Amino acid sequence: MQLGVCYYPEHWPRERWETDARMMAETGLSRVRIGEFAWSRIEPEPGQFNWQWLDDAVEVLHAAGLGIIMGTPTATPPKWLCDSMPDMVALDRHGRPRGFGSRRHYCFSHAGYREQSARITRAMAERYGAHPGVVSWQTDNEYGCHDTVQSFSTSARDAFRVWLERRYGQIEALNRAWGNVFWSMEYRNFAEVELPNLTVTEANPAHWLAFRRFSSDQVVSFNKAQVAILREHSPGRDITHNAMGFYTGYDHHDLAADLDVLGWDSYPLGFLEQFRFSASDKLEYARQGHPDIAAFHHDLYRGCARDKRWSVLEQQPGPVNWARHNPAPLLGMVGLWTLEAAAHGAEMVSYFRWRQAPFAQEQMHAGLLRPDGAPAPALAEAKDAASKLETLGPIGETCRDVALIFAYDAEWMTQIQPQGEGLSALWALFDFYRALRRLGVNVDIVPPTADLSDYAMVVVPCLPIVPTALAKALEQFQGQIVIGPRTGSRDADFCMPDNLAPGSLSPLLNLTVTRSESLAPGLEHAGDGWAIARWLDHVEGDAEPELTAVDGTVACWRNGKARYLASWPQGALLDEVITRACGDAGIATTPLPEGLRIRRTGNYLFAFNYSAGEIALPDAIEGEVMIGSRTMLPASVTVFVR
Repeated sequence: MQLGVCYYPEHWPRERWETDARMMAETGLSRVRIGEFAWSRIEPEPGQFNWQWLDDAVEVLHAAGLGIIMGTPTATPPKWLCDSMPDMVALDRHGRPRGFGSRRHYCFSHAGYREQSARITRAMAERYGAHPGVVSWQTDNEYGCHDTVQSFSTSARDAFRVWLERRYGQIEALNRAWGNVFWSMEYRNFAEVELPNLTVTEANPAHWLAFRRFSSDQVVSFNKAQVAILREHSPGRDITHNAMGFYTGYDHHDLAADLDVLGWDSYPLGFLEQFRFSASDKLEYARQGHPDIAAFHHDLYRGCARDKRWSVLEQQPGPVNWARHNPAPLLGMVGLWTLEAAAHGAEMVSYFRWRQAPFAQEQMHAGLLRPDGAPAPALAEAKDAASKLETLGPIGETCRDVALIFAYDAEWMTQIQPQGEGLSALWALFDFYRALRRLGVNVDIVPPTADLSDYAMVVVPCLPIVPTALAKALEQFQGQIVIGPRTGSRDADFCMPDNLAPGSLSPLLNLTVTRSESLAPGLEHAGDGWAIARWLDHVEGDAEPELTAVDGTVACWRNGKARYLASWPQGALLDEVITRACGDAGIATTPLPEGLRIRRTGNYLFAFNYSAGEIALPDAIEGEVMIGSRTMLPASVTVFVR
């Protein structure tokens, strides 16, 4: 696995560049990402390019033996461009412009901006596409960051109408698919369709789902245009993009289909603070990050990536600047995060950033160097990680135990129509993932189209739309299957199937969901050490009750190899279902101490101590210790030869 860093030579004096490049190489870094925010320096006036500084930077970095990942600068269009076509900016769902003064101030549907994006991409590709130092390209930066996938502009509305006509053909087909007879919402032609914002009460969920699909497709087509230019003018170089944590604004499977390597930006402490973790978890893991945050995204994006090629394009090296609270990582965590990415199959980990900026919005965001250019604590950890990776050599293919199936439209649908607070397909996926990880099980997160034949167990946490091919694949699957609530409950246009949920999975499960209810906090059905909470499906059919509450309410149904969890996947109930399914699948489990996680590859078993205390590894974890110790200090990694 390569190690890299994000570098902004335009931020620093020219006389410092050689020193920076030398220090990068001495640290064990071999990749450096540049250029993704530099449009105003590359083209300070319309059509007038200033290449000299970037030419120099490329030569300096190349001379130090660093492979350059060149970014297209389209996430930050310059002021002169915005002024030349003011309607290129996106509008938020309240109709307010997303103006100049930070970044990502463009609408994906604006034809003029698409032309400008292609123009600057072509100019950079023609300039650097054949340079031996440029080994890879990154398109744009963090599509969708700051809630910028959806635009409610005139450009978006007009493009949405065209998209709808291509999808449905006739307006009568759209009206039928959406159920527009309800509330007299029928249209006479596609030119009458508006965007789903600014309605008096909620818009038709089918309208929202179509707009979410359209918005995702706009991101994918915007990216595809850049990829085509880069492939033409810089053949043989990998093309990547950096996705984000817990972000579902567009379909990453679709985006990754056009890329060679899918990257993501890993900020475990910021994500712990910003997302829906408990107060106790936020305190306990404040300096380590929750033990499943980074691994979850490694496996999610590995499953999205074409040919399973993925990387970490930005790795947190110290305090960030954008969370509610921004603690520093516990000493050792940057190294742990690096080795964990390797254990999950990353091709590269790139730290963000090389040197902390003393100006503008990110001046409180740490780097490998302090603002004065002296080493920050993470620099030594990066160097140590490079040494350990060299010692380990090839990691080996990941071992396949359980496949978790996830589709992005599942999360869109549970956002559009949650039916109960916080009932999200993404977080159902995460809860299944961490329940399996607590048992020491290897997990892959895969799309509904994945080949399932290599797995002992398949879990479908929450998948409202079940493709016909997946239903057939699950019928033929020989291992154990666990199906979560709301799966098979809708068709492709957000209507209930004629045979009710679980739709095409009814023969597999031998049941029909006749009624669903969401449960307020405290409204629970107690079982033997577990409880039905948050959601409950009532069913009819010949499936056998497997877990029944004291009052007779069934939490889990079973039909041969398949289980249906009729409650929301959480807590002791989820643990009980997963433990039983793993046992039936013949998957060896190792209940792990709090904060300990493991990952098995073809050559090694990795153990990671996310706790703030010392952990003695369970006797069930066997092998020759190559790195670390069986008694693990906080933020340490132990590697066993398998």
